[in-house]
Amino acid sequence: MHLPAWLAALRSVFPLLFMSTLATICHVALLIFVVVMIFNIIIFTHELGHFLAGKWRGLQIDRFQIWFGKPLWSKTVNGVQYGLGWIPFGGFVALPQMAPMEAIEGGNTHEQPLPPVTPLDKIIVAFAGPLFSMLLALLAAVVVWQVGKPADFIPTTEIGFVLPDSPAATAGLQAGDKITAINGAPVNGFSGPLDSIMARVILSRGENIQFTVERPGVAETLTLTSGFETEKSQWFQRRGLRQVGLAHASPALVAATAVNGPAARAGLTKGDRILKVDGIPLHSPLEFRQYLKDQKWQAVALEVQNPAGEIREISLTPQLPLSPKNLDPMAGLEWDLDAGVDLRIVHPGPWGQVVESLQMMWITITSVVARDSSIGIDHLSGPVGIAKHQYAILQTEHAWRRILAFMVLFNVNLAVLNMLPFPVLDGGHITLAMLEKLARRPVKARVLEVVQTVFALLLISLMLYVTSKDVGDGFGRGTAKDEQIIFAP
Repeated sequence: MHLPAWLAALRSVFPLLFMSTLATICHVALLIFVVVMIFNIIIFTHELGHFLAGKWRGLQIDRFQIWFGKPLWSKTVNGVQYGLGWIPFGGFVALPQMAPMEAIEGGNTHEQPLPPVTPLDKIIVAFAGPLFSMLLALLAAVVVWQVGKPADFIPTTEIGFVLPDSPAATAGLQAGDKITAINGAPVNGFSGPLDSIMARVILSRGENIQFTVERPGVAETLTLTSGFETEKSQWFQRRGLRQVGLAHASPALVAATAVNGPAARAGLTKGDRILKVDGIPLHSPLEFRQYLKDQKWQAVALEVQNPAGEIREISLTPQLPLSPKNLDPMAGLEWDLDAGVDLRIVHPGPWGQVVESLQMMWITITSVVARDSSIGIDHLSGPVGIAKHQYAILQTEHAWRRILAFMVLFNVNLAVLNMLPFPVLDGGHITLAMLEKLARRPVKARVLEVVQTVFALLLISLMLYVTSKDVGDGFGRGTAKDEQIIFAP
């Protein structure tokens, strides 16, 4: 008995679909596993500092737990309970001779009175956690120095596109302008470091942003003042960051053409670069599309350079695609988005990486507390946001190099945040120990319990708040998968 052709085809395709789906699930599961393991390594190293310092100074250690909450797994060895909690917000080493932390640690297992320890012992044990985090950051930085990481840097400071009716357009900025400073501070590239154009716009203060530019054909340096806009967001999302409507200059390199599309019909192929449109020099692919729109999608003359350097002139007429519907006419082009981006493997020095991370941390903290900044607490990331960022990194080229660079930044952040002088944090323990040394007596247990409970609840509330933003940004933001564009044959 012969099966119908469609059923036979379905039988042959189903195993392929099953294997493809299974491979995708395994790939995602592996990436999630790697993210969790990275978290655990970072937290374990930090808590290991407390643990070893406590052992060294002879303190009683009740528990060593990664993550908070009731243990999902635990084992007691030589009087110390090792465990893994169910709330992925960090970890702790229960040291009852330090300031008690029952609000987070859930009570101490040691029931007998313990001899007090000196303030110096408490300071050493509290400081050891951030120290180990910083050492892990330095270790990761040494590895990055040796193996390298992608530069991920846009070196140009030339404007390639100005969005019509944007703050930049209103200020008089034009494609072809070279930005030399923002608010009087020199810029280094369009995107990448803290002194890049995009970073200076996002981190700017006040109501206006001042651009210092050099314009072709104009002898004197221009100073133009722009406002800014922020992307609209829902109440469950983070507030948008400052933007002025600028894009960097980059070659209009063709990455692909749609089948039967206007570009393919005109003879454009992968690797071609569009130099001019109707005799006008092209500074960016975005400028190309805007020009087609301004010309009401009429035919345009293109000056094109192929990979061999040969230049030719062609005519292109935008066309409406059959699918998806409700689109404007288009050229049927995909652009090389990496054109103009420095993706070389660079080898920054270890100390320079740590210093840059410290600078980024300082700028973030000062921007959050500044009244004239658009950066707020909602722009911080919790465990979910950090995990999403790591997951995204793991899907890029040179993922392991980028993860190592991320570990430098994350561990520096962890060390600095834990040194803030707030109860529950390591800096709070150090502050209490110093007060104890000055007063020559410990803070009253009842007062300390109330203060720590309040700050523990505030910390948990903060984590829940930023985590809600991490989750909320996943709805209605980000890049949706584009539908395939189909042109009539």
